[in-house]
Amino acid sequence: MMLPRFYLIVDKSEWLVRLLPQGVKLVQLRIKDLPEDHLRQEIRAAKALCAAHGAQLVINDYWRLAMEEGCDFVHLGQGDLESADVAAIRKAGMKLGVSTHDHAELDRALALDPDYIALGPIYPTILKQMPFGPQGLERIGEWKRLIGSRPLVAIGGLSVERAPGVIEAGADSLCVVTDVLLNADPEARVKAWLDVTR
Repeated sequence: MMLPRFYLIVDKSEWLVRLLPQGVKLVQLRIKDLPEDHLRQEIRAAKALCAAHGAQLVINDYWRLAMEEGCDFVHLGQGDLESADVAAIRKAGMKLGVSTHDHAELDRALALDPDYIALGPIYPTILKQMPFGPQGLERIGEWKRLIGSRPLVAIGGLSVERAPGVIEAGADSLCVVTDVLLNADPEARVKAWLDVTR
C-alpha cells in the first residue's frame, strides 16, 4: 500500500472545509472527549468532505463508530489496542495503522499485520505529554529496515523545514498536527507542506 507523503491530523471536521481544497489527500480525525452522538456527527461530516475531495480519511481510536459509519481506515495507539477487536476491524475490510515508540511496541504492532506503522515523536512535541523522548532521524531508518515495504509514518514535532531530513531518513509519510493547526495561516502552511513533500 502507498500512502500520500503528507498526512494531516485534525481535531474537528470543520478544518477539512478549509484544508482539503488545498490538495490534502490523507487526513486523520483525532478527537478526544466528545459524547458519542457528537463524535458520530463529526465522523459523518469528515467522511463526506473527504469523499468530495478524493481524500482518504483515517479515524483515530473509535474503531466501532468508524465501522458503523462505513469508514475504511482506523488508527490505533498502543493503549487503544487493549480494547480493540482487530479481527473485527479486519473482517469489516478496514485498513489499520498503529503507533509505535519502542521495539516491544513495534513487535506487537507487526504481529497485527497493520497497513502502516507510525513512529514518534521524531522531535520534541507540544501536542501531548509523551512518556517517550524524541526518536530522532536515525530511528526512522532503523524502523524502516525492520518493517520493510510497509509504509512508515513519522510524527511528532515535524515542520516544513525539517521535512526533507525526515524523508531522507526513510519516512514514507509525514504526519502533522500543530505545525498546521496552530499556524497563523493554516492554508498557506498546508500548501508549503504539499510543496516540500511532492
